[in-house]
Amino acid sequence: MNQQQNKNRAFGFMLVILGASFWGIGGTVAQKLFQQEHIEVGWLVSSRLLVAGILLIAIYKITHRHQSIFVMWRTKQDAFRQILFSLLGMLAVQYTYMMSIAIGNSAVATLLQYLAPLFIISYYIIKKYSKLTKQDGIAVSLTLIGTTLLLTNGSFSTLSVPFMSVFWGVLSGLAVAFYTLYAVPLLQQFHSLLVVGWAMLIGGVTMSIFYQPWHIELSTWTFATTAYFFFIIIFGTMLAFWFYIASLHYLSPKETSLLGSLEPLMAVITSVLWLQIPFGGFQMIGTLLILCMILYLTVFQKKNLEL
Repeated sequence: MNQQQNKNRAFGFMLVILGASFWGIGGTVAQKLFQQEHIEVGWLVSSRLLVAGILLIAIYKITHRHQSIFVMWRTKQDAFRQILFSLLGMLAVQYTYMMSIAIGNSAVATLLQYLAPLFIISYYIIKKYSKLTKQDGIAVSLTLIGTTLLLTNGSFSTLSVPFMSVFWGVLSGLAVAFYTLYAVPLLQQFHSLLVVGWAMLIGGVTMSIFYQPWHIELSTWTFATTAYFFFIIIFGTMLAFWFYIASLHYLSPKETSLLGSLEPLMAVITSVLWLQIPFGGFQMIGTLLILCMILYLTVFQKKNLEL
């Protein structure tokens, strides 16, 4: 591996780490808006996607003045792929993740979302891109045990969060897996700013059919509410998704999904320290096991992770 490749991979690592960190912190800020500021989930999803999508497309046009922003709409095939990515990827990730947070909390929602690497590994095995390895088996075991402890806190008679939070969280993990895998061919043709920007704009327009962004009583908003809202748009949405997707230029889907381990870590830390979310001993052990799974696959995976 030459020096330029090393630099590219290092840049990819930086992008996915920043994106995952912003995503994790943004989830905790969203929980604050849902549970203490009483902002509706659907309204926040439609608003953040619309604003972030317009900003990303505008940034692309400013930095690429002579390039068209409509390049992916020139053929039916490209347009269909972009729409599918927008609805089943971007919008699905946003809505399922936010629903899991609103019903439960951002720490559990984010950790459930990080079942995505296992879904990606399963996809590779089913499609026969790779075989089930010892590393994969250990990762599955760590995840199953860790998730069980996280959701039950050692008591199998009840879940530590509502069942529907778990349901939306698992769907979020599936959506992230699809989002990560399906983005690769789009990025081979189009700039990441356009892919993510159009995905957010299409997702936001779709959600606006059901939750109109302009229907909000701003007179009840405080300065803190406004600051949280714009933090979610700029850092928790626009930069988080852009950096995550852009990292796929330099890393494989497996690596990108696994190296995003800072997302659940940041969500847990900010939830416990800032929102004072109680986390039991067994839940902390479960969290550590899930993080160990991600770290194990990232650091000790012996086989080449590239497709």
